[in-house]
Amino acid sequence: MRSWQQQYKLIRPLIIRLMSKRYLMLIGACTFILAIACDPRPEGYSNQAAMLETLDIGIQIGTDVSSEKPVIDLIWQSQTVSSGDNLSRLAQRAGISAQEVYLISRSEQGKSLRNLFPGEIIRFAINSSDGDLIEMQYEKSPLEIYLFTAQEKRFLSKKVIRQPEIITSYRKGKIDQSLYLAGKKAQLPDKTVMELANIFGWDIDFVFDIRAGDSFALLFEEQYIDGQHLGTGNILAASFTNRNKTYNAVRYKNSNGQTSYYTPEGLSMRKAFLRTPLDIFRISSGFNLRRKHPIHKKIKAHRGVDYAAPTGTPVYASGDGRVLEAGYSRANGNYIFIQHGQTYTTKYLHLSRKSVRTGQTVKQRQVIGKVGATGYATGPHLHYEFLVNGVHRNPRTVSLPKANPIPDSEKERFSETVTALFDQLAENQQADKLAMQSMDTQ
Repeated sequence: MRSWQQQYKLIRPLIIRLMSKRYLMLIGACTFILAIACDPRPEGYSNQAAMLETLDIGIQIGTDVSSEKPVIDLIWQSQTVSSGDNLSRLAQRAGISAQEVYLISRSEQGKSLRNLFPGEIIRFAINSSDGDLIEMQYEKSPLEIYLFTAQEKRFLSKKVIRQPEIITSYRKGKIDQSLYLAGKKAQLPDKTVMELANIFGWDIDFVFDIRAGDSFALLFEEQYIDGQHLGTGNILAASFTNRNKTYNAVRYKNSNGQTSYYTPEGLSMRKAFLRTPLDIFRISSGFNLRRKHPIHKKIKAHRGVDYAAPTGTPVYASGDGRVLEAGYSRANGNYIFIQHGQTYTTKYLHLSRKSVRTGQTVKQRQVIGKVGATGYATGPHLHYEFLVNGVHRNPRTVSLPKANPIPDSEKERFSETVTALFDQLAENQQADKLAMQSMDTQ
């Protein structure tokens, strides 16, 4: 027979386990009673509510309690709009019912779906259990999205406009063959190269004055959203060196919200007349410097300038004025004469077509016709003449009216705004110069 000490050793672990459970249960019961007795909640707060709170705590700490609202498993389908597509066809491909399409079209933003364009995206979120449409997203562009959400027997809709992130970028280029090709080499999009030419188009004749070795540098906006590059925005500051003369320009928005480009001294880049009344970008993209001097691009002494360009190239009014005459003659072909005030007259000859009529008022850079080869012409070109008080002047060298300065009320604000941009442009140019010198010494 075992002694009582031996028996105690055998049953001791069991006693400890039993006492531990009873002890913990006793502590738990006492805590529950004290919590109810000392609870500062208002009268009428039931023990049932307290039990629900306990249940919530259990859910938060991972107790296996089923939710009243089961999670819906969504299946997303994306459709890209192709030529001839409409909402019904896209929905049919995604397995969406005609009734759901009808309800979407009847929603507040339903009219946005009437004209879909190729490349736009529509996404459908479908309930995997019953095939019902839960949500539809219409991405008109990365910045403009329409949301349609199912609620009972209708769809709620809203328009979401997203704001892109704007980053300031720097590019530079050196012209070898043409401005267009130099812009491409600098990884600039076409519209930015065109804007660069437009900014300096009042001072530089981009057909005749451009030479190999000319250079440019610019700060411009780039737009991103969710890390995706959307495109380029405005040119903020730019520098163009032509025949060793440097022109600088900066974009400035005045206190009235109007934007324009100015020199560092506050003179407007916009002048009364353009140096070249042609779509420079159209020419430069098709012709390089080595092809710039066919017979129709020579300067005709004291009479005007011939610009060789592809047929159909837009011709601009070089300044504001009134069409003095728009007609046809055997020598001039289709021609347009424009009177600019009492002093200046411009003439445009050999057009393939005219877009204005006699007596019509025109604005600077308004398209008045297209390049052609009508009249005495052996190839497509524009013959352009510039007259001052009835006397022919060389359009490329004639002195033009000075640019308007920035108003005195804007000078202080202008200085504060543009100084930082010019400094940033200069710093980038200096860094490039030092980098080139370092490469040359290696």
